[in-house]
Amino acid sequence: MTYGCQTWSMTKAVGQKLRVAQRAMERKMLGLKLTDKISCKAIRNKTQVSDIAQYIAKQKWKWAGHVARLQDNRWTLKVTEWQPRNGKRSRGRQARRWRDDIVRTMGNTWTREAKDKEEWRRGAEGLILQWMDGA
Repeated sequence: MTYGCQTWSMTKAVGQKLRVAQRAMERKMLGLKLTDKISCKAIRNKTQVSDIAQYIAKQKWKWAGHVARLQDNRWTLKVTEWQPRNGKRSRGRQARRWRDDIVRTMGNTWTREAKDKEEWRRGAEGLILQWMDGA
């Protein structure tokens, strides 16, 4: 269900859909129905499964650190830094990009901060929770 989640642009709608699907799978694992009226927290305590949005945020955080530390000129780094320049953009809000979540949480200097691997890992826990609240 989370294959390639490191590269997703998480929005509130996508996060909510994933949580709903996860809760449905957990109910199925326990043989419960919606009509049983058992709370999500009780189900989560029984299954001991971590929240899918938190897992995705951790994976994306790890991938962002990895991409920022790339030294050579790989396409991964080029795609991350790429900004569309030509043509007229369509009406409405701009599409959310992969790096927008990270920039909103860490600021524009996130690539410099991610160069120090240990520091990046230490800052992950609190920032992931902050990141998820803003998604």
